[in-house]
Amino acid sequence: MGKHDRKKMPFKHLISFEKLLSKYDEHLRGDDPFLAATAERILAVEKGFPELRNGFSDFTLLEKHKDLIERILQDTFTEALSGNEIKVATLPYQDIIIKSSKRFQNIINEAGEGYEPEIRNVGDDLDYIMSCVVVLNYYYGYQLDFSRPYFYDIPDANGVMRHYRILYNADFIDIIPTDKAKEITQEDVDELLANPNDAALWMEKIPPESFISKGFVIANLFDVTMEQAISNIKSKLISKDTLQPVKFMNDLQETFKSFFRLPNIKVGFASFDAKKEQFEEVAGIGFESFLLRGKHAVDCKQALCVDSYTKLIDYNSYFTIADMDRMVQQSGDVQPYKGLQDQGVQSAIFAPIAYEGNLLGVLEIVSQKKGVLNGVNAQKLDDVLPFIVSAVVRAKNEDNNRIDAIIQNECTSVHSSVYWRFQEEAKRFMLDETEGRSPSFKEIVFKDVYPLFGQIDIKDSSHARNLAIQRDLMIQLSEIDAVLNIALKKWNLPIYEELIFRVNNHLDSIKEMLYTNSEQAIFDFVQDEISPVFEHLKKSDKEIKSHILAYEAKIDMGTGSYYDHRKNYDESVTQINKTLSAVIDKRQESAQAMFPHYYERYKTDGVEHNMYIGSSISESKEYNPLYLNNLRLWQLQVMCEMENAHYSLKPKLPVPLDAASLILVYNTSLSIRFRMDEKQFDVDGTYNARYEVIKKRIDKSYIKGTEQRLTQKGVLSIVYSQKKDELEYLRYIKFLKSKGYFTDKIEIVELEGLQGVSGLKAIRAQILYKREQEPEKTYTYQDLMDALKD
Repeated sequence: MGKHDRKKMPFKHLISFEKLLSKYDEHLRGDDPFLAATAERILAVEKGFPELRNGFSDFTLLEKHKDLIERILQDTFTEALSGNEIKVATLPYQDIIIKSSKRFQNIINEAGEGYEPEIRNVGDDLDYIMSCVVVLNYYYGYQLDFSRPYFYDIPDANGVMRHYRILYNADFIDIIPTDKAKEITQEDVDELLANPNDAALWMEKIPPESFISKGFVIANLFDVTMEQAISNIKSKLISKDTLQPVKFMNDLQETFKSFFRLPNIKVGFASFDAKKEQFEEVAGIGFESFLLRGKHAVDCKQALCVDSYTKLIDYNSYFTIADMDRMVQQSGDVQPYKGLQDQGVQSAIFAPIAYEGNLLGVLEIVSQKKGVLNGVNAQKLDDVLPFIVSAVVRAKNEDNNRIDAIIQNECTSVHSSVYWRFQEEAKRFMLDETEGRSPSFKEIVFKDVYPLFGQIDIKDSSHARNLAIQRDLMIQLSEIDAVLNIALKKWNLPIYEELIFRVNNHLDSIKEMLYTNSEQAIFDFVQDEISPVFEHLKKSDKEIKSHILAYEAKIDMGTGSYYDHRKNYDESVTQINKTLSAVIDKRQESAQAMFPHYYERYKTDGVEHNMYIGSSISESKEYNPLYLNNLRLWQLQVMCEMENAHYSLKPKLPVPLDAASLILVYNTSLSIRFRMDEKQFDVDGTYNARYEVIKKRIDKSYIKGTEQRLTQKGVLSIVYSQKKDELEYLRYIKFLKSKGYFTDKIEIVELEGLQGVSGLKAIRAQILYKREQEPEKTYTYQDLMDALKD
């Protein structure tokens, strides 16, 4: 008991039975002869022992006066109810036992030898403050709410933790001030309430042992294990503690043991995928699944028999196995439960986690003992399943939100430079919603921005693609022809001759040139007429079967045709796009740091990019036309770097494709509007549409009066319409030439009028390729200015 003596408290505890005995004094003087006789018997006990009324703080006297105290409290602890009531005479918030009911003693004995019950969730500081609140209420007359529940956690004979709530009856206790007690004003109380955790302050206002608590309290205990288990399951599932999966799982296992009052059960969980009809493991929260047996996924029909499958999946009701050995015997040849038996499972409950009629997963509760889990105690789960369901739904929603975020991030992300504007709009949208207005996400427009466009296009890409297709088709038709000739030799059927004739017709038709519809016509011919014949031939003869299998091995599963030359072409395009995109994306980061601007990049047959810069795009930075000049200079350098990257890559490509570069200079500002349906920015308004028209048609344009295309390999073409732009770019090129980006070969050409667009000119500057890429350095507009001064 030493620990209780050391604990600082506002009370000095005196055990006294005065208030109880004075009730018997009244009964002795009362009219009821039965009550008077009982009172006389009890009051006779205390004669000669004044400390029983005056109070004592020497707790060893409890043992000394044990018999006397038993008799004084005889009525309070009625013998008839002693086997059922969990009741103990004690001191408030102390673990001292003055007398207890038989049931309380049995519970303590079951917990193990030498077990001393301790009140849960009390810390010394908190205890002190709670005791002060009692003083404020009962002595100073304040009305403070201090109805904080107290619990004993006591294990039963099986080691399963049981929880008991304590309710105090304080009829037999008095609070008496000592000379240490201070006067307490309303101001003091306000200060205390403002500092509910400052133990030092509470000790100053209500010092230790400034009051005597004289008497005893009766604590009634109620078994709340079930409610506590439900609450624990609920709070565990709601909490974010799933960040520590092992702890989360262990806690949940213990809680389920208390919930079922069974020491040797285990809990598992498997997620359900309705599309694939399979159970899957839940990653990252430490849940094992007994149905999955360590696999990532199992087909439902393999994990369950028809009856259990129907119960769980179709009707969302419990499926229980009370005797696993019997279940396995009854299952005959199909043994879905053998796996559970092998894991030592002898009884089990499988509970559906279903939401709005859809199965989300299965809660598995298993035991190594027969019969302990059954159809009767399965019904207990009705109380906790709603919480488990809501936790699983929440987890699935969080997953879906994460997935949406990833998709948005990967596929249709809003560019960082304009994200602030979308956030503003989203906040306004939420405000409208909360204030009851019908919210709508307004279109986002940036006015007065200057566009920059550049592309590196793969030269003659359609010709190269057609050539690859043509070669693949010719090889495929030749192989078909060879197989059919073997068949004709063996069986000499006219049908083979006719097919050979048609195969050769197709070959002749594509020898010179591949027409638009040739590829589809040959594909259909092979699918509809050759494949069925080959299937038949494979069954007819071993030799011909080996020829057909060799032919089929070269057919690509995805396209159903030969995919050799075309694969080389596709791989080359992919590699070019990947390499060029990586260059500009990496360099973009430094460009954004100079001045925020909108940037987007597309992979087509090559890579093209759009940029828009202007004061409306920057959230806080002051815009100056200098930044446009700077970005134009930056764009020129990056285009040269991309060209160099392609130049280094070309020899390593399966098909050494050429590329040609182009920049469009447009010196009028325009507006861009975010199109909600297409999740992208478009140039806004008809006047501005001219820019889009030029962009689409420019790379197909010719030099005026010639048959020569504007874009050429090894040359960067800069298209413009104003003399001012020409002078600006000639300055940039001269500067970059000094830095080793261009050769001396620079020309100015006029373009043939495009449909609806005329008066365009272009500077064509030959790029100086470097064998070794130097570490990138961005030259700024300031560098250019400094160079011009020199």
